[in-house]
Amino acid sequence: MLSVTDLAFAYAPDGFSLRVPALALESASTLALAGASGGGKTTLLRLLTGLLTPQSGSVTLDGQNLSAMSTDARRAFRLREVGLVFQDFALLDYLTVEENALLPHQFSGGTLETARKNLPELLEKLQIDQHRHRLVSQLSQGERQRVAIARALAHEPRFVLADEPTASLDPQRGRIVADLLISDARRRKSALIVVTHDHSLLPGFDQTRRMEEFTA
Repeated sequence: MLSVTDLAFAYAPDGFSLRVPALALESASTLALAGASGGGKTTLLRLLTGLLTPQSGSVTLDGQNLSAMSTDARRAFRLREVGLVFQDFALLDYLTVEENALLPHQFSGGTLETARKNLPELLEKLQIDQHRHRLVSQLSQGERQRVAIARALAHEPRFVLADEPTASLDPQRGRIVADLLISDARRRKSALIVVTHDHSLLPGFDQTRRMEEFTA
């Protein structure tokens, strides 16, 4: 379902670089990318979603080579097929929890109805349903993080990629979030990749790869 072949990326000729000879993930499978801060986890996640373009090699999602697609086609593919949890959450403070969760789907065709239907149950599972109509500016960091997770899952994407999705949560809520991401992927037969520095989460994933494998 996800395949990486001979991927190479560098920010500058003599700067930080990544090389991924091979990486594969089947449907209903989960992968943790583990490593310390600054180890390239976020960069790799952006390459896997087409937000960054590699200097060489390919990233294929569901048979689609991202590098061969136009910018507009990649954007449409992400909106429809990918759920993203950004490390900085990428929420709009002047919108409510519900508005933030549904915003990416307002112009994406058929995903809005699905996201609207699934959102109440997701907010309940993430223990933020009582904040549904509050502005996200009024929420704690941990609550904001869970809004970002609800937004990523609501439209039932085939790929979920989450950048440090438990970083702002206490251990108990972090475990709840990790379990939800994993169980959701297995139930819907989607592919899940989580970037994390929390080694306590790693046993729950089907695969774990260390960023040291990919950095030069």
